Amino acid sequence: MSATEEIIETLGFFDSWEDRYKYMIDLGKSLPDMPEQLKTPERLVPGCQSQVWIEASYENGSFEFLVDSDALIVRGLLAIVMAAYNHQSAKNILEFDIQQYFDQLDLIKHLSPTRGNGLKAMVEKIRQLAAIKLAPSS
Repeated sequence: MSATEEIIETLGFFDSWEDRYKYMIDLGKSLPDMPEQLKTPERLVPGCQSQVWIEASYENGSFEFLVDSDALIVRGLLAIVMAAYNHQSAKNILEFDIQQYFDQLDLIKHLSPTRGNGLKAMVEKIRQLAAIKLAPSS
C-alpha cells in the first residue's frame, strides 16, 4: 500500500473531522525536524497564512523534501502532501493527480479558505521544482 493510500484509508476510519484533524496533527509531528538554519526567506512558501518552509534535494532521480511550518495543523497538511511527493521523480510529481487525492480525503472543504490557499501554494511550489528539473537545460 502506498503512503497516500494508507492516509486515505486511515482518515476514512474516523467518523468526525475533529478526530481527522488530530490524526493530521500527529502526522505532522512525525515529520523530521527542519534545522533552524534552513528556515530562510528563500525557502518560505508565499501564499500561506502560516510560515511554511520547503527544502528540496534531488538525487538518484528523485526528490527528497524537508518541510516545516509554525502551525501544527499545517505540518499535518505538509505530511499529507509529502505522502504524495516525497521520494518521487519529477515526472511522477507532475503526473500525480493531487486534486483527486485531496478529493478522496474530502479535505479542501474542511479547511478555511486561507488554509486551502496555503495548501495549493505548497503543492504549486513542489510542482514548480519538479517542472524546473524536467525542463531542458538552456
